[in-house]
Amino acid sequence: MTAIAVQPGRALVPADRHQSLALTYHRLMLVMLVFAGVTLLIVSRLVLLQLLSDRSSGQAIADPLIPARADIVDRNGIPLARTIDAWSIAIHPKRLLGNPNELAAKLAELMPERSAWQYQEILRSGKSFVYLSRRAAPELVAAANALGEPAIVFQREPERLYPNLGLAAHVLGFTDVDGNGDAGIERAFNDRLSNPASRGQPLELSLDARVQQALEAELGAAMARFSAIGAAGIVMDIKTGEVLALTSLPELNPNVPGHGSMEARFNRATLGVYELGSTFKPFTVAMAMDAGVITSFGQTYDCPAGLRAGGFTITDTHPFGRRASVAEIMKESSNIGTAQIAAQVGGERQREFLRKMGFLDKVAIELKERGRTLTPGANWGNVATMTVGYGHGIAVTPLHLASGYASLFNGGLWRPATLLKVGARHPVPEGQRVFSEETSYKMRSLMRLVVTHGTGKKADAPGYRVGGKTGTAEKIVAGRYTGGAVVTTFAGVFPMDEPRYVVVAMLDDPKATAETFGFHTAGWNVAPVVSKVVGRIAPMLGVMPDSRRDANLSEVLPFVRPEAH
Repeated sequence: MTAIAVQPGRALVPADRHQSLALTYHRLMLVMLVFAGVTLLIVSRLVLLQLLSDRSSGQAIADPLIPARADIVDRNGIPLARTIDAWSIAIHPKRLLGNPNELAAKLAELMPERSAWQYQEILRSGKSFVYLSRRAAPELVAAANALGEPAIVFQREPERLYPNLGLAAHVLGFTDVDGNGDAGIERAFNDRLSNPASRGQPLELSLDARVQQALEAELGAAMARFSAIGAAGIVMDIKTGEVLALTSLPELNPNVPGHGSMEARFNRATLGVYELGSTFKPFTVAMAMDAGVITSFGQTYDCPAGLRAGGFTITDTHPFGRRASVAEIMKESSNIGTAQIAAQVGGERQREFLRKMGFLDKVAIELKERGRTLTPGANWGNVATMTVGYGHGIAVTPLHLASGYASLFNGGLWRPATLLKVGARHPVPEGQRVFSEETSYKMRSLMRLVVTHGTGKKADAPGYRVGGKTGTAEKIVAGRYTGGAVVTTFAGVFPMDEPRYVVVAMLDDPKATAETFGFHTAGWNVAPVVSKVVGRIAPMLGVMPDSRRDANLSEVLPFVRPEAH
């Protein structure tokens, strides 16, 4: 047998093993220290950048599932305002690598809102952060990026978008460059729209986008046809006070509000105040009925060719030259007859009725842009009482007028107008009584008479039983009233046998045309607007044409002379 001898290696003694483990431990600790040092360096760098960078937008980190600002929707959920991600272009002048003169020239070519000299000032300012463009278009972002300057940076930021362009622009308003509400609903509900606790839910308005579009289209067409300088319109639910449509013209695009003129930004429906003329006459008659001054539509007043009041003479467009009934006075829109009724009511009672309707205060609505009524003030004597009775010497907003007609025909209760959808969170207020239910009911036939037989014939919409009143008021030019410039208004209600909606349309300084035979009064230019609007919106609102139904004209026709029909 052959034996194989193997020389064994030296065995590892316990001391050597301990030394090897210690070396491994020290190496591991060194690696960990290096890793911790690198991590600390990175964190320190990030903190330093955060402290030195100027984030002027001030946007906080937010839940990506919650929009930066709540959507605004109409009563049917149609989006009216939304927030999307947009790009901003900025620069760190301190980190500029390229030639500032060359870069300034290129920036001025891409973004001509500043000159090359102004861009040079920015590039040489030594500031840590300066915005060059906010809400920049993707094409501009790509072009700026192609300049290849490392100091130019691009950031995402929220942008407010109004998908329907100018639709309901004066209701919605707009936001400023930092996303804060600057006008309209955006301003009035800025906290609600921007609060993280509430912005996840859209803000529901009372508006109906379909009704809004119809009102804007018809009013805009009339404004163009009669060369008016402005217009306003309102559609309101008389039972709830909900505003279904509200417009002011000239139109404004809230996506670029800075491009609009001051005239376009001005809200004529809620901020502008106007003498609205004969549209006030129904209030005067209703006041007189509740005060016991008028006991019958057959009650008569002497209506001569002119009525002296103070130092001037009140006249009529359609003079009677005889005694006329209350029904005839309203049908032919007699200033002389209405002035006498107002005088019998008296200034104190007249002011109290107007106060109850909110006419002596800023118009009641959620918007900040609200106009305050201009009244005769300390000069509210007998003559002023007479002129206020037919809508002269007092200036209110078109929304005041709409709320007043709602009060007159909803059973006599005044409720504030609202731009929020009525529901569990926003219930209908109880309201304040202004007129008696009996007076409210009786006024239906009188206002229907104006449309079927009087000055408002062109406001009729077959089958929809429109009632209402025309108003033509002279404007003050160079401190004096002039017949050459007028404000024309029609305040209508439908269906008059069971009133549900108010429609107010106003034109500012419409011009006479061959189509109107040289007239520029409300019956010719603005009454047709209401007819067309009602014809379009009534089916949307569930009101169907019905020729078999109407207000009870037998209550007024017996007091109108046949030859005056």
